[in-house]
Amino acid sequence: MKCDKMDFSNGPALGKMRQTQRTPKNYDGTQVTTRRVSDLLTQVLSSIGSRYQDSPDLVLAAWPEVIGHKLAPMAEALSFIDGVLLVKVKNSTLHSLLNQHDRARILNNLRTKFPSVNFKNVVFRIG
Repeated sequence: MKCDKMDFSNGPALGKMRQTQRTPKNYDGTQVTTRRVSDLLTQVLSSIGSRYQDSPDLVLAAWPEVIGHKLAPMAEALSFIDGVLLVKVKNSTLHSLLNQHDRARILNNLRTKFPSVNFKNVVFRIG
């Protein structure tokens, strides 16, 4: 037995191989020995799509829509690491308003926009 199929279910970086039996070299039977690309393509594209949806770059890019276009120039999303979104705000007044009044609304907007991502907190920093 040889390994001839990659299993991308846990990510391509893991590179786990599934055991499949290869067709003998001089096979002269009635079964088809080829595999269709369309059968493999759906699995590969779905795994790529799920990884793309969870990327922190999308969360950062969607920040102006989440916060609103009025506040977007005054608040900039810097990073998203381990469920914590770090946001730089322009002044202490905006920091206080966002921290005390709008944190729950922002978290709800993020969770509805990205349901598969786990948001733990939004941290505001003056900068």
